[in-house]
Parts: sequence; structure tokens; C-alpha cells
Amino acid sequence: MFLWAGSLVSGGLMAQESGSGTSAKGLRGLSLSQAVMCEGIKDYAPVNKAVVFSMEIGKIYCFTSFDHVPKKTIVYHNWYRNDKLVTTKRLTLQPPQWSTFSTIQLREADKGPWRLEIKDKAKKVLRIVKFSITE
Repeated sequence: MFLWAGSLVSGGLMAQESGSGTSAKGLRGLSLSQAVMCEGIKDYAPVNKAVVFSMEIGKIYCFTSFDHVPKKTIVYHNWYRNDKLVTTKRLTLQPPQWSTFSTIQLREADKGPWRLEIKDKAKKVLRIVKFSITE
């Protein structure tokens, strides 16, 4: 499994709630506005959002956007397959708003149900996004 992460300045992004998962505010005003799984990132936005992904695409992304970041902080993307933690990626956020993402390279063994937990610096869950990998 290969994991990569990056950050995007989110000046032109529109806040949107994710269709799946739970939302919360944490860390004195940190506000997660969007968390989605997608096939790529283009022009600071997720491309081909979905909850089921084919192995054929080779890589998937978790894109997160924060519409209020009061100060420089960190969040975590915790990737779980079949309820087992596969990897954790630490991502830095900058004020006043910020978008970031992490990604995994897909392998044959990665088929099945997944979830991604987005946690703040205090390890409080901000949102859970569920998705699946298929043939």
C-alpha cells in the first residue's frame, strides 16, 4: 500500500456537506465543511466523487475542506479496511481556510469495505466516510 498526502489552498472552494458520515466541529472553531472520496484532485476540487471504486482506477483520494481554520493545526486521515487500521496520515492546516487530501495506491488485497476517520489534533473524530473497493 502506498500512501500520499498533499494540501491545497482553498480560496475558491465552495463549502459542501458530504453525503455520508457524521459531521462535527472541534478544536476551538475548526470547521470541516467537506469530506469525500474521489478518483482525483483538479483545480483544488475532488474529481469523480463516489462511495464505490473499481480496482482498475489504481488510486483513490480522500479530499477534505475546512472553511474555518482559526490557527495552524493538524488533522489525521485514518484509513481502515475491514475495521483494521491500515495507515494514518498527519496533515497540516493553515488559516483562514484550507483543503487537503491523502491517497492510497490500490492493490488486489484492498477489495472490500473501508472507512476513513478524520480526526482533529485532540484525536476527536470530525467525520467518518465509508466506501468500498471492488473488482
